[in-house]
Amino acid sequence: MSEIASRNIHQHLLNLLEQQQARFHVVEHDAIGKCEAVSEIRGTALGQGAKALVCKIKGNGVKKHVLAILAADLQADLSRLAHHFGGLKASLASPLEVETFTACVFGAIPPFSFHPDLHLVADPILFQRFDDIAFNAGLLEKSVIMDTQDYLRIAQPEIVDFRRLSV
Repeated sequence: MSEIASRNIHQHLLNLLEQQQARFHVVEHDAIGKCEAVSEIRGTALGQGAKALVCKIKGNGVKKHVLAILAADLQADLSRLAHHFGGLKASLASPLEVETFTACVFGAIPPFSFHPDLHLVADPILFQRFDDIAFNAGLLEKSVIMDTQDYLRIAQPEIVDFRRLSV
């Protein structure tokens, strides 16, 4: 994955947010991959973090790639995600697939799909607890904190319950 491609996603994202008059700001920080550490640096709650997972869904004639957005303090239930799309199983995509569909390294993926074959879904709880969400913005060392309603208006994810439910 070239640094240039990743930087282009970062700039593309900022251009989109500016064009759409989103309420957001950029936070620069050390390139830390852990959600807990990044949320502390950003000054946001862990649950405000929008974790982006590139998933493959297969089975029952379904073969689909999905960018699944989840609050960083929760875990994904990939079987619920597969079931939603009529598939039998879902798994995390390989690093090569992540690069192909997002032009980002794992951990830097923003919660926006810029690839026509990457379907964007988001778990609703991310938007129910906080007025702002936070996420890495195409680069491990840059985050965006933005208004939740602006995110929903601009990204228009399909809302799908796929978080792991406590037992």
